[in-house]
Amino acid sequence: MDGQAQDQVRHIEVSADRRRIAVLREEGAPGRCGVLWLSGFKSDMAGTKAEELAAWARATGRAMTRLDYSGHGISDGAFEDGTISRWAEEALAVHAAFCREPTIVVGSSMGGWIALLLARALAARPVASAPLAGMVLIAPAPDFTEELMWKHEFTDEIRETILREGRFERPSEYDDSPYVITRALIEDGRDNLLLAGLIETGCPVTILQGQRDDAVPWRHALRLTECLALDDVVLTLIKDGDHRLSRPQDIERLIAAVEVRATEAEAEAG
Repeated sequence: MDGQAQDQVRHIEVSADRRRIAVLREEGAPGRCGVLWLSGFKSDMAGTKAEELAAWARATGRAMTRLDYSGHGISDGAFEDGTISRWAEEALAVHAAFCREPTIVVGSSMGGWIALLLARALAARPVASAPLAGMVLIAPAPDFTEELMWKHEFTDEIRETILREGRFERPSEYDDSPYVITRALIEDGRDNLLLAGLIETGCPVTILQGQRDDAVPWRHALRLTECLALDDVVLTLIKDGDHRLSRPQDIERLIAAVEVRATEAEAEAG
């Protein structure tokens, strides 16, 4: 994130513990959809995909909202204190405070899980804020703490360490420092599982998934599409795509998918 963008960062306080969350909001033209960017696990709002999407939104006159979850980027808090519930609560608070126009939610990896939880929370509200006009999910990882980590990646020894010590330091190929996986994160994840039943977002969904993704297997995306049985869903499998999907051709595909969903929603609104 450049210095000018940092100067535009605003903050809101979330929940009773007043977590201070950093938000970057750029306004758009009337009658246009906005975009809400939701980052992945231990990622921030200044990543390549977020920056490129923000540049596109700026060029096309569309609002762009992004945030750093607590313990991520320039938001306050410790990463180890984070849980899916806390980060989903922060995304909901930012949407309510900043997104005033119909919104295309773009969720990357864990951000896809947060996006789906956001849709569920908005549907439960008597009077929702800005409606979700569409959703674009990049290598979405709903239920990853249970389905991908606990059941498949973690050995018995790792699981015992988490239960006994409350944490495990997991090496990361995407970061110099390890990911600290806490018992609280695992147990809270179980309170937010989605893939066991029907998921209704109330909006059309596009999923972009690399078939060479070594973090979120492409069959995980197939399972998600089965749960989205009542939504209009487009799934694109990218044969040589990895988990990041940050190559120039991946960025082009992402922007095209967001543009399609935004244009459809704007045309429907008249």
